[in-house]
Amino acid sequence: MTLVQLRCLVAIADAGLNITLAAERVHATQPGLSKQLKQLEDELGFKLFVRKGKSLDAVTHAGRQVLERARVILAEAANIRSIAANLRNEAHGELRIATTHTQARFALPGSIAALNLAYPQVSVHLQPGQDADVLAQLEAGRVDLAVISTAGAPPAVGIALPAYRWHRVVVAPSGHVLARRALPPTLVELAAEPLISYDSSLKPESSLRRVFETAGLEPQIAMTAGDADLIKTYVRAGMGVGVLAEMAMLATDADLHVLPADHLFPQCTTWIVLRREAVVREFVLEFIRQFAPHLDRRDVARALAGDEAPAQWPQAPHWRERAAVLPDAA
Repeated sequence: MTLVQLRCLVAIADAGLNITLAAERVHATQPGLSKQLKQLEDELGFKLFVRKGKSLDAVTHAGRQVLERARVILAEAANIRSIAANLRNEAHGELRIATTHTQARFALPGSIAALNLAYPQVSVHLQPGQDADVLAQLEAGRVDLAVISTAGAPPAVGIALPAYRWHRVVVAPSGHVLARRALPPTLVELAAEPLISYDSSLKPESSLRRVFETAGLEPQIAMTAGDADLIKTYVRAGMGVGVLAEMAMLATDADLHVLPADHLFPQCTTWIVLRREAVVREFVLEFIRQFAPHLDRRDVARALAGDEAPAQWPQAPHWRERAAVLPDAA
């Protein structure tokens, strides 16, 4: 049994049993991947997957048990490599971040640029996706950390570090009836408008949807998108009124009218999420310092090591406070 075989096994499971996709993820050929799987099954003496013709149809009961242990082994192997690299003071490597399009587009650029200045030999790989996909990538070990937002409790996965707080804003095209008013909109007024917001607003647990339902109102979700730039594009096209993260509004969006919505929707927090007991490279701690400078580096390191973490992390700054001191929001 080899780490390569275990890596191939996990890749197949994480690719939804798609051999072609799994081979791409481990930089192997499809025949080579199939060969590694066969060798592992031959050594173990049982099948890890149920076959349907030449395709894999499901993970066997035994396969699920092996997969669980394989993930632990691969995570510990990665930890050993990180320990060795830190002891050698290596300044090169890869930082893989799973995040949403909004964070990748509007919040992360300044911190990643600062990391590049400190560690020019570190390559950063962003993997934007939907909220659920972001945490799934972290749990599967395909990324080093996740950057994600919630409107309530921190993510239940891993160790969540508060990076900053933010609110939604309402965005209307110039000339819209809401844009001509001096007062912020009410929920009743928004409920009467076709709304354009993030894909997550379609989910029953959406905090945006819950606000309307609590008030006995039904929002008219006319369109959704995973990308804030797309939301703004369709607001400009007259499709409706946008509800999106305040950090998505730039100086170049002066043609749109921005209305505050702090009084309507709950405050959100953006979190840096890491796997528990993961040994991270020094450049990961540097990225955290750049993105969340209010966090004590030693506290973060202790939390990752499984030692006693702070009973409560310091309150994260609001985006508006953060924008005044960090290059991200420039």
